[in-house]
Amino acid sequence: MAKTTTSTTRSTGAKRRVWKSRAVTRLIEAGSAADCAHCGERVKFRARERHRQVICNVYVDGRWDRVEHYHEPCYAAAGSPYGDPVD
Repeated sequence: MAKTTTSTTRSTGAKRRVWKSRAVTRLIEAGSAADCAHCGERVKFRARERHRQVICNVYVDGRWDRVEHYHEPCYAAAGSPYGDPVD
């Protein structure tokens, strides 16, 4: 589950969840068609090689905005923009 924080609204004093961006590491599966957000190249499945990708759910102002895919080395080269990936 994505990381959240709670904040209190001024008018009602009720707490609401504020979602934060996160990253996970997964094997690249056959049929996946995504471009790396860092280098722009396709994140490709190769049958004889077990490459991994980093998938990021990106939240802007507490609302889900997009999913970004990275090659695992590209995510590290980008400075881990959404924190350390979870396995």
